[in-house]
Amino acid sequence: MGNVLSDEKQQQVIALGRLGWSLRRIEEATGVRRETASGYLRAAGVGIRPPRRWGKSKPANEGTTEASAASELEAGAGSAKSANEGTTDSSPRSRAAVRHVSASIVAPYVELVRQRLEVGRNARAIYEELVDAQGYTGSYISVRRFVRALKDSQGPEAKAVIHTAPGEEAQVDYGEGPMVRHPETGKYRRTRMFVMTLGYSRKSVRLLCWKSSSRAWAQLHEESFRRLGGVARTVVLDNLREGVLSPDVYEPALNPLFREVLVHYGATALPARVRHPDRKGKVESAVGHAQRTPLKGLRFESLEAAQSYLDAWEAKWADTRIHGTTKRQVAAMFCEERPWLLALPVEPFRYYAYGERVVHLDGHVEVDGAYYSVPPGHIGRKLQVQWDSLHVRLLLPASGQLLREHTRAPRGHHRTREEDRPSHAPRTTVQLLERAARAGRSVAALCAEVHRREGETGTRRILGVLSLARKHGAAALDDACEVALEVGVPTYRFVRRYLERRTPTPVSLRQVDPLIRELTHYRDVIARLTQPTPHPGDTET
Repeated sequence: MGNVLSDEKQQQVIALGRLGWSLRRIEEATGVRRETASGYLRAAGVGIRPPRRWGKSKPANEGTTEASAASELEAGAGSAKSANEGTTDSSPRSRAAVRHVSASIVAPYVELVRQRLEVGRNARAIYEELVDAQGYTGSYISVRRFVRALKDSQGPEAKAVIHTAPGEEAQVDYGEGPMVRHPETGKYRRTRMFVMTLGYSRKSVRLLCWKSSSRAWAQLHEESFRRLGGVARTVVLDNLREGVLSPDVYEPALNPLFREVLVHYGATALPARVRHPDRKGKVESAVGHAQRTPLKGLRFESLEAAQSYLDAWEAKWADTRIHGTTKRQVAAMFCEERPWLLALPVEPFRYYAYGERVVHLDGHVEVDGAYYSVPPGHIGRKLQVQWDSLHVRLLLPASGQLLREHTRAPRGHHRTREEDRPSHAPRTTVQLLERAARAGRSVAALCAEVHRREGETGTRRILGVLSLARKHGAAALDDACEVALEVGVPTYRFVRRYLERRTPTPVSLRQVDPLIRELTHYRDVIARLTQPTPHPGDTET
C-alpha cells in the first residue's frame, strides 16, 4: 500500500466496511482513496461489496450485529411488493433503496415506520417502539439503515414555491462576503454581505460591510430601498439580534431602531419562524448565487473596489439572466414590479441613540447630563429612551407607546411639563425632608427652601446636601446651612464649597515624616549658630 493511515483512520475504514459501505461511500465520508481503503479491508478479511449491487454482498455484511443478511432477505421477501407500490423514481439510488427496503428485517413493519416518520420521529425512537410494542429482535443498525433507505426510496420532499404580488414582499439576509484588506490592520478579512431580494421579480441588492450592528442593519435597508427606487410592503427577515430582540411565534419583539426605520418608509417586518429558513428561500438562493459565481476565490484591496465589482456583476449578469423558476429575465420582471413599490419618503430617516433609563425620585430621567420629566406613576420603572441632537423621546418598553417628547436641554438643566408636576409632595420627598430635620435645624430649613423653590426637581440637591453630613459631620453641615441662609444663597453648591474651604486639607503620613526631619535639621543648625563662641583667654573657674 502506497499510503499509510493512522490506527484510528484504519479502524474507521474497517468498521465502515463491515457495515456494508461501498468504497465510494467510504471515500466520501473519510477522505481515504478507494484503492487505499480496499487494501486495508482485504488485509482485515472484510469482503468488498461489488459495484451496483447494494446490499447483495454477504462478506461485506459480516461482523455486524444483525443475525445474517440471508435471514433479512428471507424475512423481507414477502413484503417486497408492498414496499415497491407507489414508487415511480427510476434513479439508481432509488432502485437500490427499494431493494434494501424489501430485503430488510424491518420490512414487515414498513407501514408503522412510515407513520412514525410522518410525525417526525427519528430512527432511535422507532427502534425502541418496535422492541417494546412489536417484539422486534433485530438491531438498531438495521432500523437506521431501513429508515434511510425508505427516505431515499420516497425521493426528496417537494418544496412549495411562494408566489407574491408585485411590490408585496422583500426578503433580507446576511451572508459571507469576499476577503478584503482591512484599512487598519492591513490584513485580509472576511466581510459581510447584506442581500435584499424582491419576491416577485427576484431583483437583488447586495451590499458589503465590515461588521453588523443595529444601526448598520437599518442603514443597509435604507440604502437598499434607495437603490431599488421604492419600498416593498413587507420585509421577511431572519431572527437575528439586529432586527428581532426576542423571537416569538405570535408577538416577536422587534429592535426599536429597525422598527422605526420601517415605519418611516411604510414597510412592515415579518420575521420568519425559528428554524424555518425556507420561508425566505429566495434571498437564501441569492446569497448562494453571489458566493458561488462572482466572489468565489477573489480578494480585493478595498471595500469600495469589492462593492464596485459586485455592482458591475449585478448589472451585467445577475439582472440580465433568465431566472430558473420564473423562466423570465430578472430586469424585465423588475420593470413590471417597480411601479408597484411604495414611494420613498422625502427625507431620510434621522438616526438616534437609544437605551434604558430608570425614573428617579423627582419624576425625571437623565440623558447626557440633562433631566426630562415623565408622567406621574412611573417612579422607579425602566423606560425606553431615544435621543438625537434635537429631541428626547420616552417610551414604554413593552408596547413602545410614546409617553413624552422633549427638546434637548443643556447639561444640568431640566425639561419639565406642567402636567408632570405632582399636586403634592410624594412620600419619598416627605421622607427626605424628615431626614433633613433630624440632621439639624438649619439643614431642615435649607432643604425646605430648596423644595419650595424647585419642587420635585430639587430632590437631587436635597440628597446632595444630606450626603455632605457623612463627609464633614452633622454639626459642620448645620453651620454651613446657617451661613447659606444668612447670606441668602440656600443652594447645595454654596454649602459644599463653604465646607471644602473651611475644612483644612489633611496631611498624609508620607508628607509628615519629611517635614519632621527637615524641622529637626533646621533646629540643630539654629542651635549651633546661636551658641556663643569661647575666647582663647577665657578659662574655667
